[in-house]
Amino acid sequence: MAAPAQPAAGDLAGGARLADVVAVLEDLYPPSTAEGWDAVGLVAGDPAAAVRKVLFAVDPVTAVVDEAVAWGADLVVTHHPLFLRGVHSVAATTFKGAAVHRLLAAGCALYCAHTNADAAPRGVADALADLLGIIDRGPLVAPAGGPGDGAVRGIGRVGRLAEPVTLGTFAERVAAALPATAQGVRVAGDLAAPVATAAVVGGAGDSLFDAVRAAAVDVYVTADLRHHPASELRERAEFEAPAGRRAAGTPFLVDVAHFASEWPWLRYAAQDVAAGVSRLLAQRGEDGTVTTRISTLVSDPWTARVASPGR
Repeated sequence: MAAPAQPAAGDLAGGARLADVVAVLEDLYPPSTAEGWDAVGLVAGDPAAAVRKVLFAVDPVTAVVDEAVAWGADLVVTHHPLFLRGVHSVAATTFKGAAVHRLLAAGCALYCAHTNADAAPRGVADALADLLGIIDRGPLVAPAGGPGDGAVRGIGRVGRLAEPVTLGTFAERVAAALPATAQGVRVAGDLAAPVATAAVVGGAGDSLFDAVRAAAVDVYVTADLRHHPASELRERAEFEAPAGRRAAGTPFLVDVAHFASEWPWLRYAAQDVAAGVSRLLAQRGEDGTVTTRISTLVSDPWTARVASPGR
């Protein structure tokens, strides 16, 4: 598709404060489940402030800040952190500091749910798997604490397709389902080969190749695949394939834009936060309305692709 369609706005039961919405977010995406290197949670905002409008986006980039301010949002929830590493200043003399100042001047808070949203039920991995029709699935990598709720929480998802298709048809399904980007969809493998099982990881996923091989799936969908890891995975797959099937060694690779792989989660996040805040306010005997909106701005940094002559 040319661009993600603008979803209809949804309603949250009203009377919410920022602290209420944060409580719902942290119930859905517990900060304790984020990777140790990550930086999640409330970035800026007064917990006592009223929240009537919530904008959901993948990246806290300038264009998203502009959209939030123009729409009159009280809170922006993004997947990627604005400050992944420690800083000593948020002065408006830097582009990130300027973003914080602009949001706060407009009365808008900022919250980030990153790797804790990747692994959660109805998180980034589930949203991508649902969109691509992967069923009977579980986590690609279960939580470190043991089985626990590993059936629904963990890194990535692995399962089967409702019906086997060729790799080419599956790649076309991926391209049609995700937001259009300059990169499009890259494929490594025989387009005519059948695929019946798949693994997905939203965002950069080549660090999980060992888990993908252990899952013995036919195809792996992720983003930001680098030359050497991808080349070595395909070489190994072809070398270890049964005699006569070297070209069809699995897993095949489907590489998409980082932004595109994570955008589908925004719809689930908006729905689940809306439902959670509605329940919380009903328990207090309060009512009212806060509107949610999913940003359709494509924040992928790549703006064009020039094909090689003859391709």
